Amino acid sequence: MTNKDLFEALRMFEKEKNITMDYMLQQIEKAIEIACKNNYGGNESVVFKVDPEKNLFDAKLKKTVVDEVYDPNFEISLEDAQEINKRKRVEIGDEIEVPLDTKHLGRIAVSSARNVIRQGIRAGEKGQTLIEFQSKLGEIVTATVERIDPKNGVATIKIGKSEAMLPKSEQLGYENLKEGDHIKVYIADVKDNDRGPQAIISRTHPGFVRRMFEQEVPEIFDGIVEIKSVSREAGSRTKMAVKSNNPDIDAIGACIGPKGARVNKIVEELGGEKIDIIEYSDEPEKYISAALSPATVCKVEIVDEEKKSCKATVPDGQLSLAIGNKGQNARLAARLTGWRIDIRPESGFFGEDEDEDEKQDEVPENTEAENTEEAVESSEE
Repeated sequence: MTNKDLFEALRMFEKEKNITMDYMLQQIEKAIEIACKNNYGGNESVVFKVDPEKNLFDAKLKKTVVDEVYDPNFEISLEDAQEINKRKRVEIGDEIEVPLDTKHLGRIAVSSARNVIRQGIRAGEKGQTLIEFQSKLGEIVTATVERIDPKNGVATIKIGKSEAMLPKSEQLGYENLKEGDHIKVYIADVKDNDRGPQAIISRTHPGFVRRMFEQEVPEIFDGIVEIKSVSREAGSRTKMAVKSNNPDIDAIGACIGPKGARVNKIVEELGGEKIDIIEYSDEPEKYISAALSPATVCKVEIVDEEKKSCKATVPDGQLSLAIGNKGQNARLAARLTGWRIDIRPESGFFGEDEDEDEKQDEVPENTEAENTEEAVESSEE
């Protein structure tokens, strides 16, 4: 291969693999140094002259000029040195650069050099993949479904020039993905392990809904309307709290859009997932009351501010609405606000005000709606 062929190949490689020519030239130089070390008894003092614009790539091995050569790998006679440097006077003890003929490096040395170049290519591709994923971290990207595992339903997704895995657990329940489908995915995390960079992608992550609203609602993108919190049970329901930084802009109205156009577009992408948009408030009582919508809340009492525990009272007829199907509404409200919410009927059916603090401590974490579900069952009886 001539120098011209080498640089043309590197330019093509740079275009296809997006690995820079400078990086590949460094790998080639490294490979030649290792080959020289193996073939010339440990001598790796190689000098390179590289100019891609002139298609120049030249490698020379440094040797010391001696009166009598004992180690030809590191030494060269005065006569031979003078023959190489005809225009310059050479003396004993000088170091000169001897032209290197890569054809004489031997099979083992060449094989080692090839391995170094291959490793360099893999490392370069890995680095490019990592950069590509990291640049999209926390964003929604449009990807192509390449294949579906028939056993576990895991989808292999093509993102740009890289691949990622979309587990069944990160797919919406109703979805039946097929090869060639174009879908939107949320890049939740990027990990670099022994197998290379890995993007953690999802369609069920709360951030997926957040980013979709940022894309669809200009007021959110411009920072006029702020998304304070999102809680989601993918494929079923999402609650989102928003706040307007401009008193003239209605945060909820901006998210819904004219005739519901904005929110409907997002609901369609999510396959009919219900979205409750509520107004955020710095006052916990107002915030919790709004979070329990569509149920009406009579009052909210703070039980323990430090532990973020409260009691919400609702009309008797809306107890089941506040709790939701299998406790979903109460569960999402608790995640949205960060408060443990004990929902009670207005009639005071529970009637157990004594030892209230003791009972509150007995409520396990992440089971905010258990007491109210038992109350519903008792009422039905």
